[in-house]
Amino acid sequence: MVIRYILTAVAAYLLGSVSTGILFAKLTGRPDPRTVGSKSTGATNSLRTMGAKAGLIVLLGDALKAVIACLIGMLLVDQASPAGLPPYGKMLASIFVVLGHIWPCYFGFKGGKGVACIIACGLMCYPIPALVAIAVGLAAMFITRMVSVGSITGIALFAVFSLCWYGQGNLWVIGFAWVLAVLAIYKHHTNISRILHGNENKLSLGKKKS
Repeated sequence: MVIRYILTAVAAYLLGSVSTGILFAKLTGRPDPRTVGSKSTGATNSLRTMGAKAGLIVLLGDALKAVIACLIGMLLVDQASPAGLPPYGKMLASIFVVLGHIWPCYFGFKGGKGVACIIACGLMCYPIPALVAIAVGLAAMFITRMVSVGSITGIALFAVFSLCWYGQGNLWVIGFAWVLAVLAIYKHHTNISRILHGNENKLSLGKKKS
């Protein structure tokens, strides 16, 4: 089982390191997302710098690699484990695919903030807490018109809800939930500073054409 856990972590990290935003920019002749806007490779910066179509493609691509990573964790670990245990393989894959997305080994360890990956991983591991957190996060985003507020709110609530539903003192679940939350909040520290100072960027569709 130790080998299965190691293979899951390595595969998930390498998958996470495949940056949809950078690849899309290269294929379409757009500027490297690490050099424009917020310098993040994720969907929000792609939306703002390359348009709605690019933002959607990057969002789906980043979510897809997280889903694949979780499926690998399920096949290698969870299906080989006794019935009734938490999805340890999917949780391990989630953490490492997000680490790969944030610090991709293929692109100088400069990536995105991990939101799309975390959403997909949440749905794969614990769909009920994830759906509730997504709903609240979307509401917060539309009320404030700040993607960062919705992202931080949703991911933080997912961590809380996961513990309430499934934690029950299980250190794996606690670690899974809070590692993802801390990673996301850490990557949003500049956004949090701008929010506190009242100058965070607000979501505005239609300004860019893809």
